[in-house]
Amino acid sequence: MGLWLISADTLAGGRFVVSALAETTACLKLLDKAQGAHPGEQAWLDAHLGAYRRRLAGDPITAKLIDAALGRKTHWNADFLTLPHPGTGSLTFHEELADLRRITAEQAHADLEVSLGHPVPGELRRPDVTERVADLLEWIWTETVEPTWERRRRVIEADMVARVGQLSQGGWAAALDDMRPGMRWLGDGRLQINLWDFPPHDISGAQLLFIPVTPRTGRWVAWQEPVNDRYVIVYPCSGPLVWADETPVPEGLERLLGTARAGVLVLLATPLSTTQLVALTGQRLGSVGRHLKVLHDARLIDRRRAGRSVLYYRTATGNALVEAQPRP
Repeated sequence: MGLWLISADTLAGGRFVVSALAETTACLKLLDKAQGAHPGEQAWLDAHLGAYRRRLAGDPITAKLIDAALGRKTHWNADFLTLPHPGTGSLTFHEELADLRRITAEQAHADLEVSLGHPVPGELRRPDVTERVADLLEWIWTETVEPTWERRRRVIEADMVARVGQLSQGGWAAALDDMRPGMRWLGDGRLQINLWDFPPHDISGAQLLFIPVTPRTGRWVAWQEPVNDRYVIVYPCSGPLVWADETPVPEGLERLLGTARAGVLVLLATPLSTTQLVALTGQRLGSVGRHLKVLHDARLIDRRRAGRSVLYYRTATGNALVEAQPRP
């Protein structure tokens, strides 16, 4: 679907949600690609790629199912692999995964035929298709995602805050245009979601959800057949936010300012709001506010208003202090 036609009510009702399953699926795509987009992703791959490959080597049927479901030739994911989030409440990973496990083998085979671009080979036309894929996703979650889920969630929530800020300042064009390559708001109820040449698709009256994920491989759209009442756009979090959360705090700076305050100063290489800093650091709003006041009084940071938000950023003095420290 290259172009979605969206009514004003559908757009106004669009909202951002957190999905642990989408994050895990994006990690599956990253493991399959085996190439990180930045040092943080590469370090994660270095830690987990070997175990992932060993697991698939011991289960060649699941390996072939994943290869088919990712649609290498058609560039189309099997729909059961990227189910749209229910859009209700804050679901756990296992609650989301339960929806995938309920997909029938017949539906999974039909989805695989689309992602493959040809009939499903006999060895993959099995009754346990969705169970095998769900078991692999559960392993990826347990072994590689869940241990860092709180950090990932903070980055995701910070991105959501940033998008809402863009929306309040510049409307949907500002919030949507840089979400993912090939996507931009064209105006007049038209959203280009990719560069593929497909007929326009009218989603007026449906629920529209936006799901940020931390891997750069998190780029897909999804909807629920046959009802088509819920459409999802999965996109990678803003690069600066992901990088900020991965930036180490120099030991000398920690001793000088304290761990929490030094962490705030390091994060402010990118202008951030108080709300974003709360999401990224996991500290309370009052604590972040006190750190910002001390850093501002010391002329290590400055602030400027952007629409309804106040953004904080390092001054030249703050940059010099951070850059003078040896990295761990």
